Amino acid sequence: MERIEVKRTTTESKMSVVLDFAPLSDDYREKINTPLTFLNHMIEHIAWRSGINIAVDTQLDKFTLSHVICEDLGIALGKAIAEYVKRMSDKGVVGYGDAYGIIDEARAHALISFESRTYFDIDYNGIEMCDEVEGMYKEDLETFLLGVAQGANCTLQIVLEKGENGHHIWEAIYRSIGTMLSKALSCDESRVGKTAGVAGTINWEIV
Repeated sequence: MERIEVKRTTTESKMSVVLDFAPLSDDYREKINTPLTFLNHMIEHIAWRSGINIAVDTQLDKFTLSHVICEDLGIALGKAIAEYVKRMSDKGVVGYGDAYGIIDEARAHALISFESRTYFDIDYNGIEMCDEVEGMYKEDLETFLLGVAQGANCTLQIVLEKGENGHHIWEAIYRSIGTMLSKALSCDESRVGKTAGVAGTINWEIV
């Protein structure tokens, strides 16, 4: 089974992400460690729905800043995902997918494509969102997902279709991401030699 480890170090933080594609371990949630409890819970949903053991560890230089944690860890997670896609290209990694996530009244749709094009968008469909849920700001939960898209150099779109309870809304969003990844990172022999987009692999010449 493939295992990816990424470490990202700046003057503000040290982020470690390990993706282990062995069967999900019983203690998988014990390996998700950030100072932000609700972020840990969201990453837990991604791990549970994708079936990927996601181990994360954060170290902050001086200040425990939610924005720095979400941005830097999101980028590191995205980089690890992109590395997996690269390594599995000769095994027919699909490289694109979409999925729904639901819990009670909330429903979200996530879509991703790995085409070396960085774009992130989240559409709340006019649904009124709480600025803070379980001690985390809405913008930081968004920043984490933006970081994933930036680190993975992928297109990531989220559409919230229904929701009233703030906790449920974010659970639905992150559940949809986990299931979406399980599809996009799966391998299909018929996809060997194919990319997510018809443009194929981008080749650069810099002189």
